[in-house]
This record gives sequence, structure tokens and C-alpha cells, in this order.
Amino acid sequence: QVQLVESGGDLVQPGGSLRLSCVSSGSVGGIYVMGWYRQVPGKQRELVALIGTGGNTEYADFVKGRFTTSRDNAKNTIFLQMNNLRSEDTAVYYCCAASNVAGTGNLYWGRGTQVTVAS
Repeated sequence: QVQLVESGGDLVQPGGSLRLSCVSSGSVGGIYVMGWYRQVPGKQRELVALIGTGGNTEYADFVKGRFTTSRDNAKNTIFLQMNNLRSEDTAVYYCCAASNVAGTGNLYWGRGTQVTVAS
């Protein structure tokens, strides 16, 4: 089992910045990719960014140039630096981790952290 805990969500004005963190614990050795998703009420959860164990990253088009994900392997933590925030970035942001242990794959989710962009 893997436990994920997000933090850093807040109310911020348009154009502002936030940094989200996600700390993983438990059986983290099998994790091969982690990521960030977001969801607003009434809509499907959507991918924001992914980061592999080697540090390779992928981003949704709507955050390219504004968001950056990174990781600190020593602290089992990934980050999402969000700059130039827009009102449409308002959502609950979830951390996820994909794990493969002895051929068994699992997907884990955190409980989410609320990001609200408003003046």
C-alpha cells in the first residue's frame, strides 16, 4: 500500500503562484510514475502533469509554461509549482502514484487539496 498526502492548496489571486506538495509513504519502492490531476464539480478528473522516477515530465497543454512538477526522491515528495494562475485553474488537485510490485499494478490517490483562484 502507498499513502499520498497533498498540501499547499490555498486561495490566491489571478496571476499568483502556489506550490503543492505530495508526500508518499508505505510501499514506495514499486512506484514508477507519479502525477497531478485536478477536478471541478460536475467534470471528470483531468491530468495536469506526470513525473517519472528518472525525472522525465509530461504536461497538459493548458498548463505548459505555467506549471512545473519536480521531485525530491530523498523525501519521497513531488511538487507542483503553479505560476500565473488563472480562475479556470480553480479545482481540487490530486496526487497519484502508479506502482508495480511483482507484476501487480496499482494506482493510488491522495485526498486532494483545494486551489481557488479568485480576486
